[in-house]
Amino acid sequence: MSRHTVAVSAPGKVLLAGGYLVLDRVHTGLVFGLDARIHVHVKKLLTSPGLVLSEIIVRSPQFRDAEWRYGYRETEHHGGLQITQLKGHSTSTQSRNKFVETALAYALSYVSAISDTEIGSTSVTIVADTDYYSHPGSTPCTDPTRFIDFNVPLTEAHKTGLGSSAALVTAFVAAVLTHYLNEKKLGLHSDSGRRRLHNLAQAAHCAAQGKVGSGFDVAAAVYGSCVYRRFSPSILEELGEVGSPQFSKRLTAVVEESDASTTWDMQIDKAAARLPRGLRLVMCDVDCGSESVGMAKKVLAWRKENPDEAALLWATLQKGNEELAGELMRLAQGITTDSRDYKNLSETILTIRSLIREMSAKAEVPIEPKVQTVLLDACCRISGVIGGVVPGAGGFDAIVLLVENDALPPLEQFLDTYKTTSDNDSGPVIGKVRLLSVKQDFEGLKSEDIKTYADWIR
Repeated sequence: MSRHTVAVSAPGKVLLAGGYLVLDRVHTGLVFGLDARIHVHVKKLLTSPGLVLSEIIVRSPQFRDAEWRYGYRETEHHGGLQITQLKGHSTSTQSRNKFVETALAYALSYVSAISDTEIGSTSVTIVADTDYYSHPGSTPCTDPTRFIDFNVPLTEAHKTGLGSSAALVTAFVAAVLTHYLNEKKLGLHSDSGRRRLHNLAQAAHCAAQGKVGSGFDVAAAVYGSCVYRRFSPSILEELGEVGSPQFSKRLTAVVEESDASTTWDMQIDKAAARLPRGLRLVMCDVDCGSESVGMAKKVLAWRKENPDEAALLWATLQKGNEELAGELMRLAQGITTDSRDYKNLSETILTIRSLIREMSAKAEVPIEPKVQTVLLDACCRISGVIGGVVPGAGGFDAIVLLVENDALPPLEQFLDTYKTTSDNDSGPVIGKVRLLSVKQDFEGLKSEDIKTYADWIR
């Protein structure tokens, strides 16, 4: 088969409701996809006549020294394709990128397991939309609003919390698979093809993280906005590592749902994630960032130590989250007498925030830190700002607001001069608050025009 050049993008996400609860299959999360996307371009690596390489080069040209070179080999006993980082090249970074490395190993192992396609040398380019990071630099690109040169090493870039790792792994796996496999083997836009991509991306993302998470971020990257109920962790528990005997067979069974034990039981309801016309989801970057993994461990430890108290609080939160999704749906469908009457919506968000702060205090975890409370309350006093939360796991990532369209200019003007003081909290201090240009996007994975990336491809 002749390998062709492809480009695929996956959206970021914001978990508007269901932080922590979404870890449990009893509960759900309301997640919106965002129009900030991670893009992956894959092409055959051209070499000089007579020169044969077994190398895959991955570049992230928006960052300094962000190049990784990999060798690959088929392991014994159906262990899959093992990836080895090649060090010593003058243009390559010496540090590992576990998400790229794991996504590549899982994608190639699956390709090798289901087809006789020759892997061959490949060039992969990763590009991120501007709002994924807090410190944009200069750009050589003709469209400075889409892709810019962040002008820092990747390790020094400040994420805004839009779900870059899940979007990266999802777009990466999808681009590699569509590069090597024809439409009959895997169609990006068919229901069965998209489901297999979801399953593979979930497996790779969990492996890269070193834990089996809820998967809401990968689900949003594949399917877009939805109400999400997680998959059973047992699906991935016996998968093992790349290179272990029979890994490629186990991976194929998990991706293709070969039996009852590998059948994915997540629930993805796209119709339940709606926003009414005239209402927009916006995010404000506070340029602090949190370690959500460490926070989640503390919350789950509190829940384990206080099961009755936690169960009651989580059930109440779940009810509030369902009411939020339901009110947004009613407004979107025009069921209420006045489509611009957002009083119930605003009160529901305030109730959810109150419950989140209660859990934050009980677990001693800064889910909604005081400095974020002050910012949210200040924003909500602006006419047309309906409400807002610290999304997902909370902490010091970007906040999310639901606003009427005509509230954007006064909101941006307010944030331009917003300042906080150090006596609000013992944690990080918010400096400059930036209104990100992202908004809700209901579409998940999609193919892109390869000409879009002409300025960034080598």
